[in-house]
Amino acid sequence: MLKDQGSLSEQEWYADLRDRGAREGYFSQLGRGHSALFVSRNPTLVVTFEAEAAIRRRPGALPLGLGTPGLETSSHLCLIARGQSWFRDPEIYAFFDRLVDDAFFEGFDNVVFYGAGMGGYAAAAYSVTAPGATVVLVQPQATLDPAVAGWDPRYSEYRRLTFTDRYGYAPDMTEGAGSVFLLYDPDQTYDAMHAALFRRPFTTILPCRNMGGDLAGALGTMHILPAVLKAAAAGHFDAALFHSFYRARRNHLPYLRKLASRLATDGRPYLEALLARNAALRLGDEPFRQSAEELQRQLARAGRALPPAGQKS
Repeated sequence: MLKDQGSLSEQEWYADLRDRGAREGYFSQLGRGHSALFVSRNPTLVVTFEAEAAIRRRPGALPLGLGTPGLETSSHLCLIARGQSWFRDPEIYAFFDRLVDDAFFEGFDNVVFYGAGMGGYAAAAYSVTAPGATVVLVQPQATLDPAVAGWDPRYSEYRRLTFTDRYGYAPDMTEGAGSVFLLYDPDQTYDAMHAALFRRPFTTILPCRNMGGDLAGALGTMHILPAVLKAAAAGHFDAALFHSFYRARRNHLPYLRKLASRLATDGRPYLEALLARNAALRLGDEPFRQSAEELQRQLARAGRALPPAGQKS
């Protein structure tokens, strides 16, 4: 087992990954900025694209496919980036070329590609090497090519990366996928614009409004992301199942606060008061309790009152 991340230097952390790869599969250094860890277990393969820093912040410091409950018995291939590279490196191109030449993906019954943000771009771009795979993308970029996405100012310093050669334009690279599921917050303007570039008949768009800029983090906190990956690996994931998972947002305070803020901005104090009271009663949140009391006072001055708690308005 990997030791706790807090006790490891970067060198020690990579040494543990190499040891795990030597025992259960392999570990490959791909140029100076990337590496690949493969763990062989069963005929289901989960392929993730992750940043080193994000993995090391996670409890246990394990790649998603190894540290996600329900995926412990699945095979896992994790592409790791040391920095903000968008996985644009000829060494990675060559790595996936070798996997194709070796018919690597054909040895698995189910293949899932997953990534978020930069990793979402890469999961889409390299999914072309595994026709029929299920692809799960969270807030992905379609490209950083300024000729296509020059409207996105967030990553201007990375436009020097080449997005016009092999495995370049992510939406086109999903053409051979079995199913593509794209999760994003429509209120995040640039994420929504990238999502629009992925709209293909085989792509299911799953809006997650009021989740903010770190959707993957929110899904992880709500324990939705492990459920999504587990269902995708089992071949059972679809929009209906996602929406059943997504009901967990009702207990997620950051989501509820964003929703309350939206209602306040829209000038809907009655609904805001209902939300605040519900969150205070169910979750015991003191700020929501205070907000509910103040909103009810405002409504009373306007001659309105909330129905008794537990009744529908």
